[in-house]
Amino acid sequence: MRVVIVGAGALGTMHAWQAIARGHEVVHIERERDARGASVRNFGLVWVGGRASGAELETALRARELWQEIGARVPGVGFRANGSLTAVRTEAERAVADEVLTRPDAGARGLKWLDAAETRALNPALRGELLGALWCERDAAVEPRLTQRALREHLTASGRYTFLGGREVREAGTGKVTDDHGQTHRADAVVLCTGAWLSGLVRELAPELPVRKVRLQMMQTDPLGEPLTTSVADADSFRYYPAYSGGALDALNDGQPQAQTAAEHRMQLLMVQRLGGGLTIGDTHEYDEPFGFDVVEEPYEHLRGVAEALLGRPLPRIRHRWAGVYAQCVDTGRVVHREQVADGVWLVTGPGGRGMTCSPAIGEDTANQLGW
Repeated sequence: MRVVIVGAGALGTMHAWQAIARGHEVVHIERERDARGASVRNFGLVWVGGRASGAELETALRARELWQEIGARVPGVGFRANGSLTAVRTEAERAVADEVLTRPDAGARGLKWLDAAETRALNPALRGELLGALWCERDAAVEPRLTQRALREHLTASGRYTFLGGREVREAGTGKVTDDHGQTHRADAVVLCTGAWLSGLVRELAPELPVRKVRLQMMQTDPLGEPLTTSVADADSFRYYPAYSGGALDALNDGQPQAQTAAEHRMQLLMVQRLGGGLTIGDTHEYDEPFGFDVVEEPYEHLRGVAEALLGRPLPRIRHRWAGVYAQCVDTGRVVHREQVADGVWLVTGPGGRGMTCSPAIGEDTANQLGW
């Protein structure tokens, strides 16, 4: 087959990976010169621990297997099975961890309680006060600013992959795709993975798309000067991931509400060390459009305070600040929205904050469903 894939973020690139792996020819079209959306503006987390039970967890676990295989074949993606620690500082937060550990899928997620000494033995950089941490062995990380390019270089070596950046697709239908350079590309199948770009052609093909946009703010520091051996979250993360819902979380929300800034910006701390030593730290959640064009300083101040409290030391200089927008299914119980929008044309969008984690398995599912 000849497959045209539109969108060169994580989701589109993993669809290209699946098509090439199955012997097909791929033309990969991206409206920017290179991917610039949520796929490069994220933590690079392969985040299994917080996923909802059922299809979402199954997808994340399969994606974790695929990421490890891909990382072995393409070292440039920076895959590392570093796991994660969700730091716990109060008894109410500890109760949420304890409840999660009693559930039948705790073992599949690789969850385990570590006391303060065990937490610091696993990640010596965490010198701040804490009761312990919820350890998730199955979590991992990749390098978001490097991954798509490394994968494209690998795919190009197949001789069956062509990347066309700086082109916006204007028409997609039976047997062909036309871009804004006036070039027509023949296709046996077309897959649109356009991320948060939901206007133009996407709106024409799917005017009632059950997807919303979410905006987030993040930052990155200079090198820490020591290893952060795991990814790190604070217990506010319990409030934002479906795996932790239950009576203990209800009690936490009632008895220990978030700090005002964190609540206003729907915040949690996630912190990952990049291969160069700097820390990627975030994040916020904004759902009501139109989004601001600027970034707001109070969330950064809050994140700095939480990170420094866990590390027990000042953060290095903040080197980068940015905002990003991703597309999320309105029905948050769905992993992704997949729809045939024209003869031979499929739209795959809306994984939300699960995109980097789940994209390899989503691409595999699409390939299986389309009979590639």
